[in-house]
Amino acid sequence: MRCTVFGTGYLGATHAACMAELGHDVIGVDVDPGKVAKLSDGVVPFYEPGLEEVLRRNLDAGRLRFTTSYAEAAAHADVHFLGVGTPQKKGEYAADLKYVHAVVDTLAPLLDRPSVIVGKSTVPVGTAAALGNRARALTSAAVEVAWNPEFLREGFAVQDTLRPDRLVLGVDQDRENAAWATGLVREIYADLIDNEVPFLLTDLATAELVKASANAFLATKISFINAVSEVCEATGADVTMLADALGYDARIGRRFLNAGLGFGGGCLPKDIRAFMARSGELGADHAVAFLREVDNINMRRRTKVVDMAARACGGSLLGANVAVLGAAFKPESDDVRDSPALNVAGMIQLHGAVVTVYDPKAVENSRRVFPTLNYATSVAEACDRADVVLVLTEWDEFTALRPAQLDRVVRARSIIDGRNCLNRATWRAAGWVYSGLGTP
Repeated sequence: MRCTVFGTGYLGATHAACMAELGHDVIGVDVDPGKVAKLSDGVVPFYEPGLEEVLRRNLDAGRLRFTTSYAEAAAHADVHFLGVGTPQKKGEYAADLKYVHAVVDTLAPLLDRPSVIVGKSTVPVGTAAALGNRARALTSAAVEVAWNPEFLREGFAVQDTLRPDRLVLGVDQDRENAAWATGLVREIYADLIDNEVPFLLTDLATAELVKASANAFLATKISFINAVSEVCEATGADVTMLADALGYDARIGRRFLNAGLGFGGGCLPKDIRAFMARSGELGADHAVAFLREVDNINMRRRTKVVDMAARACGGSLLGANVAVLGAAFKPESDDVRDSPALNVAGMIQLHGAVVTVYDPKAVENSRRVFPTLNYATSVAEACDRADVVLVLTEWDEFTALRPAQLDRVVRARSIIDGRNCLNRATWRAAGWVYSGLGTP
């Protein structure tokens, strides 16, 4: 089939390449000529394992191309995926929908035949219905708006698109073209459905809420174990063993029960805040209070690690030499948006320390956000004469570290495990002062 994908950021570029990988004829659309040029040359402007190979394979096969022309895209297909960003509004919790509106306002007048706009972006509940009315007011063509939320994990985005654990599609089932729109989307995902990926057909509001609720639940699970870790720290209990014990309960599970520095990135923080804002607009005040505390617990972890670093340096960070291993918000990503690791590095610098950061993939992005920090090209360089070493992103390169690799490099053998990803017995046995979150 033919389809288009509007927006070529993380979500849009991944979706466009993967739809071509499924055999469809795809045009990716962006207003940024630089992005279009890079992608057309087979260059992914961010780090995502496996994506560049998929991109180049489908460019070479002629199934995928990129353009800045909305007119070309409108003429190309009847199914148009919307994958632009919905960042947090400046000074507010609510999502900024200006990019979503811009796509619809530009595309709709160009549609001259029945078409489906399929939303992928994470939006507040009620957005899809409003977009449908907005699009139909701008064209005489029959236009349906459906919502097909993404559930991508950075570092696993290709896998999550080509082998998702479920497909959710929301449509306005009261409209006469709802079945037609559903049929088109089912046809695009036919290979996945044939491979027994569950396909859930819902109303528009439910589809929008599935994504918001999934992110809020994951954030809650992370904040829950971090709240418990505060109790563990006060009592001498071990949060890692506690989480292992909880994980054997089939009702709970072990995933996302890792106590530590907390969540970050371009999705979870802004999405739960947007959910909080929309809940407030709808008068669901208890949901607002609950989500606010989830957010607060998460943010407290960052200041906790700064305090731990100060204690490790004798009570003050002024003049201390601090090594920070990790800048991306999670491993297998170069994304530093709302990164707890980079945020902690910045706060430690503000307390007067000299901070040197190393990350296998995220140094350049970090330098754009925090140009005043020092950046290294290796673990050893970052840890040179360090008074304390902080492991803040659980890259394999860091979890595989052994004390002997740093013994001759650091000034003081002190390490803070912000992700509880190191073997503390190994480090303590080697004479290091090891500190973790929620561990004795």
